[in-house]
Amino acid sequence: MQVRRSNEDRRAATRGALLGAARRLFVKNGYAETGTPEIVATADVTRGALYHHFPDKAALLRAILEDEAAAVAADLAKVGREDPLQSLLDGAEAYFRAMAVPGRVRLLLIEGPAVLGPDVMAEISGGRDAAELRAGLEALGCESDLDAVTDMLSAAFDRAALEVAGGGRIEAYRAGLERMLHGLSS
Repeated sequence: MQVRRSNEDRRAATRGALLGAARRLFVKNGYAETGTPEIVATADVTRGALYHHFPDKAALLRAILEDEAAAVAADLAKVGREDPLQSLLDGAEAYFRAMAVPGRVRLLLIEGPAVLGPDVMAEISGGRDAAELRAGLEALGCESDLDAVTDMLSAAFDRAALEVAGGGRIEAYRAGLERMLHGLSS
């Protein structure tokens, strides 16, 4: 006897199939080289189903990026906040590990900013990343040019994440970050 799924279950399954197929294709081929016909074929759904769930391909990308950013944020939320230096170092390591999930760097650091722009990417993260980094630097005793230092260190984190995702050693980037942070707290 076949069990009938509810409309809500079918909608969720279709949406999940679209997100999964698009994520795989965006990681493999890039956003620009992935067409909606390929996405619906890979997801085994109709083109109408795609447009029922997402108004366009960019909205589909945004939904994927929101899921990826939420996963990174969840990993960072597990970091202790007692000692400012240790918190920043542990946060860096958690960020590098979270970003090492296959495809995540390409999606969050390459495709997302290129397609949606930095303002939308900041909106997707809810500004949490920069605010937490800024608060950590403040707690560490970094007082001058805090916004500029936060922006530059954030860029350093992203660059390191690109390297770690490409096979670089987390330990080497953590050690480099520790040297940088000691200089900022002096």
